[in-house]
Amino acid sequence: MSRASTTLAGTRKFKLHAGRPDPLGSTWDGHGVNFAVFSEHAEEVDLCLFEDGVEHRLRLHECTHNIFHGYLPGASPGLLYGYRVHGPYDPELGHRFNAHKLLLDPYARAYEGRFQLLDEDFAYVIGDPEQDLRMDRRDNGAHAPKGRVVDLSTFDWEDDQPPRTPWSQTLIYETHVKGATLLHPEVPPQWRGTYRGLSSPVMIEHLRKLGVTAVELLPVHSILDDRRLRDLGLVNYWGYGTINFFRPASRYARENALDEFRQMVKEFHRAGIEVILDVVYNHTGEGSHLGPSLSFRGFDNRSYYRLDRNRPRFNRDYTGCGNTVNTDHPQVLTMVMDSLRFWVEEMHVDGFRYDLATALARDRSSFLDAIHQDPVLRNVKLIAEPWDLGEGGYQVGNFPTRWAEWNDRYRDCMRRYWRGDGGHQAQLATRLTGSNDLFGKPGKGPLSSVNFITCHDGFTLRDLVCYQEKHNLANGEENRDGSNNNSSRNFGVEGESNDPTIRARRLRQQKSMLACLYLSQGVPMLLGGDEMGRSQGGNNNAYCQDSPISWVDWKLSPDQRDLLAFVQKLARLRQRLRDTLGRPRYLKPSEVIWLHPQGRVVSQRDWHHGDWSALGMLVHGQHEDMLLLCNGSDTQVEFHLSKQYRSGWKMELTSYGPVEGFRLPAEGLWVGLKPAPER
Repeated sequence: MSRASTTLAGTRKFKLHAGRPDPLGSTWDGHGVNFAVFSEHAEEVDLCLFEDGVEHRLRLHECTHNIFHGYLPGASPGLLYGYRVHGPYDPELGHRFNAHKLLLDPYARAYEGRFQLLDEDFAYVIGDPEQDLRMDRRDNGAHAPKGRVVDLSTFDWEDDQPPRTPWSQTLIYETHVKGATLLHPEVPPQWRGTYRGLSSPVMIEHLRKLGVTAVELLPVHSILDDRRLRDLGLVNYWGYGTINFFRPASRYARENALDEFRQMVKEFHRAGIEVILDVVYNHTGEGSHLGPSLSFRGFDNRSYYRLDRNRPRFNRDYTGCGNTVNTDHPQVLTMVMDSLRFWVEEMHVDGFRYDLATALARDRSSFLDAIHQDPVLRNVKLIAEPWDLGEGGYQVGNFPTRWAEWNDRYRDCMRRYWRGDGGHQAQLATRLTGSNDLFGKPGKGPLSSVNFITCHDGFTLRDLVCYQEKHNLANGEENRDGSNNNSSRNFGVEGESNDPTIRARRLRQQKSMLACLYLSQGVPMLLGGDEMGRSQGGNNNAYCQDSPISWVDWKLSPDQRDLLAFVQKLARLRQRLRDTLGRPRYLKPSEVIWLHPQGRVVSQRDWHHGDWSALGMLVHGQHEDMLLLCNGSDTQVEFHLSKQYRSGWKMELTSYGPVEGFRLPAEGLWVGLKPAPER
C-alpha cells in the first residue's frame, strides 16, 4: 500500500467538516487536516484526494471571506491532494477558471510529481485560431503534481540561533546551490550539488577564509522549467520561475527537501554564517496569458496577477517574464507575507534579496508598509534589487531606511574605471566611500549600499577581463539574449590566452577590482567563484545552463590559486579594518584625503578634468590609517606623494606583487597601513 493510501484510509466514511479559513494551505493538527484556499471570483471549489491513483472529490461548501475551507478528520501527513476550481472561463474579463485542470495549492509545503507542461496543462486550446479564448476540456489530473500534507514539527533544530550579523560586518557571497559544489572533489559524492553539500565542512571553511558572513542563494522556491527551455533541452537553472512560494526546490535534495534545507541552515548558523534567499515574488512561472494554468491562474487570475486595466485578457508585465504578481490585492499580499514568515520561522533563514523589488511596490501596493510593521520580518536582512522593467522602475536609493539595495552604479563605475575609461576619478571616490549621492538621505547611509562588480546576471569577473563580446550561442537564442553593455575588456585576445603579458594584466585587473570591493565602505557582495577566476566561456546570461558553463570547477591553475590566496588576504585585511570600513555614517572631510599622483591633494578643478587617472585615498581610522592607491590606466604611474603623506606606511598588499615605493603598473593597486596618530 502506498504512503498516500495509508494516510487516506477510512476518511471516506467521514463527512468533510466545516473547518476554518485560517491558516491557508493544508494543516495537520494531530487528528485531521484542515484545508483552506483563497479565490475571490470562484463559484465552487473541489478538494481532490488521491488514493492508489484514484481521485476522490469533496466539495468545499464553506466559504469565509473568499476562502474556501473544510476539515477532514482522520487525515494525516503524506496525504496527496489538489484542487479543481469552478467559475467563468472568460479571458476578455480576466477569468480563466477551468475545473478540468488539477491545481497545486499555492500554500503547499511539499508536492509529488513534476510539472510536465503538456497541452492538457493549459486552460485554453493550444493552436486554436482564437488562441486563449476557447476552453480546453481535457483533464490533466493523472499527471499533474499533487500537494502533500506535511508535519513541520518533526525536525530537530537543537539549539539553533541566528547569527544576527550586523550590516557593518556583513560580507555576502552570492551562489547557486547546485553549481557551487557539483564538481567539488572534497564534498561527499552523495551531497554534491545539494543543500547539504553547500554547507559541508570544506565549503564552510572556504567561505570563512573569504570573510563571508552570509550566503545569498539564487532562488530555491519551487522552480518551473518553461516549455521553450525544455524543447531546447535546457532548464531554468537560475530558478527565476517560481511556481510555489512555500516549498524548497527538490532538485537540490536527495530525499526530503524540507529537512535537508533546514539542516543546511543549521550547519551554516553553527559556523556563524547567515542564509539569505533570493526571492521572486514579482512574477510566477505561469508566464503570460498564453501560459499554463498550474496554480495561481486557475485559482483566480484576476486576483493573483496584475492585468491590463483596459484589456484584462492580458497581463501587465513589469518583469519581462510575462506576468506581474498583484500585491495590490490584500489576499495576495497576505500570501507573500505568509511565505516570508514561513521561511523565517519554520526554515530559520536570515534575510531576503527581493528580485525586481520595484514591481512589488508599484501603484498603491502596501508591500513595503507590511514588511515594516511585521514583527517577524522587520528585523531580518532586507535587500532590494531596486528596479523593474516598467516605466519609472529604476529606484536605486529610494527604498525605505531598513532596506539595503543593490548598487549597480558601483558595478558600472568599477568596471569602467579599471577598464581604463577616462574621467571616472570622482565617481570612483564616491563609490569607494559608500555612494553618498544615492544613499545620503536621512535614515540611510553607506551600509544601505550592497556593492558588487559582478553577480549571477552577466559576465563573471574573469570573463570581464577575457571577453569583449558575449558568447551565448549555447542558450539557443542565436546570441540575441544577454546584455550588450558589459564594460568589459579582452586585452587584445578574445577568450583564453597563453600570452604571459595578457594573463598577467588580466590577473592584476581582477585583483584590483576585488581589492576595491573589499576595501570600500558599504556591504560587499562577492559572486561565487570570482575569488578563484571562474569562467563561463563568455556567456553573460547563463540562466538556462545547468552545465559546466555554470558549475564551479575546483581544479585551479596557478593563476587561480594566486587569486584565491589574494582574496583570502583581502578578507583578513577587511576584518582588521572593520571599524573603518563598516561605519554606519559617511566619512567626514577630515577623515579622508584624496591624493593626486603629482603629490598634491585633489582640488575641485582636478575632479572636473580628465587628464589624469590614478587616485589615492587616505582614510584616517580609529586605530590605523589606510592608504589606497589605484591606477586604472594603461600606463605605469608613479605617485609622487609629499613627505606629509609618504612616510610610515607598511605595504599590506598590491595587485602586482611586492615592490618598493609607489610605482604602479597599468591596472595596479597598492594598499598600506600605519598606526593612527592621536588626534
